[in-house]
Amino acid sequence: MERFEATAAGRRPDRRSLLAGLSAAALGLAGGPALAQTFYPTYPKPGTPKLEGADNSRRVIPPPAKDYWPFAGVSGPGRPVTKATQDGGWRSGLSEVSYKGPEPRRYPTAPWGSADSAAAVKSGKLPAIRPIWDAHIRDTIVCLGGDGFYYMTGTTGENCWAFNDGVELWRSRDLKTWRYLGLVWSIDRDGTWEKNWTARAGVPFRALWAPEIHFIGGNYYICHCISGVGIGVLRSTTKRPEGPYAHVLSDQPIKGGIDSTLFEDDDGKVYLSWGAGQRIREIKPDFSDFAGDWQDLVFDDSGIDPKAKKNGQPLRRVGFEGATFFKAKGKYYAGACNKDEGRYSFWFASSDTLLGPYAGRHEGPPGGGGGNLFRDKAGRWWQTFFGNDDQMPFREKPGLIAVEFDAAGRVVASADQPFKPFA
Repeated sequence: MERFEATAAGRRPDRRSLLAGLSAAALGLAGGPALAQTFYPTYPKPGTPKLEGADNSRRVIPPPAKDYWPFAGVSGPGRPVTKATQDGGWRSGLSEVSYKGPEPRRYPTAPWGSADSAAAVKSGKLPAIRPIWDAHIRDTIVCLGGDGFYYMTGTTGENCWAFNDGVELWRSRDLKTWRYLGLVWSIDRDGTWEKNWTARAGVPFRALWAPEIHFIGGNYYICHCISGVGIGVLRSTTKRPEGPYAHVLSDQPIKGGIDSTLFEDDDGKVYLSWGAGQRIREIKPDFSDFAGDWQDLVFDDSGIDPKAKKNGQPLRRVGFEGATFFKAKGKYYAGACNKDEGRYSFWFASSDTLLGPYAGRHEGPPGGGGGNLFRDKAGRWWQTFFGNDDQMPFREKPGLIAVEFDAAGRVVASADQPFKPFA
């Protein structure tokens, strides 16, 4: 695919001039000249002022002009982490990406500032860790497959806040060296409702977020979402992790929301949740439909989120997005991401039963928000990490924190961290 040449002046002049003259009608946007004021006719380069009254309706719009965005829709294979790449990384935004690293980017980048200050590490709140792979990945998910390999997914693409191509997959035998299996599910090739572009803050948007790979009942499943559109579930048609994958439950959005997740209980029953993880729904064994209605989780008073209110009343929940569920030491754990003192962390609560009541709401390893918890082949517990705030030692790269459970059942970082920074 032809791409823009990133220069100090932006795109090639001929292409830029052509796009600058396009009206909303020329782009195929319903509404004509009036709507032109709510859409950037060209990619808004870093530093471009935001449009007043920009269309944020998430209504379906025609695709943008070819190469409207100067970013690739995939992150690519990545490489082993070195001392030069153990910090820095990426910080994505809807119309811009910041980057710190040894290799210049071919797309325009915004200033980095102190985005990887490592303040959480310097204060002793977070153990010193490095990425497990040098690749641009948000919402890191790692799953132990049925073949003894670990599989990794996440939100990818050079600017995943604007658009991307689908689901990329990596495989590892030891969590240290990762082999790229490529784009295993493509929006354009395999999608249904996911193919639509929508209006977001005055730009065309189509980004698949937080894809999670799960090994359930001898097969591989991927749940995913598109912000403002809905969530979906895919199943491998070959029982191989690299797919191909096809929709199950529905080939249309299952419901509105983001951050879908799957949980398999000890009895083999499988459940879907999303967002803050406040509701959960059982799925039929063949994934043809749901087995019942949505059910609310119950939280005791420790589950009140004092900073979140609805109709003036504090909400009972662990967090506001990024739901995850797992079972450890005979307890069910519900997790979701929350912000506290500028940190984007997983918060957890535990229960004796799946629906609750959940108690002991607490912050997990500070800054470790967005991803999942899993046990490795030796039985050790890990929490995935990707660095989503300025207190982190690296940004938007896959990481792992070794975790354990204290006497109160809280998720805490282990004293021994295998992925320590290089001296």
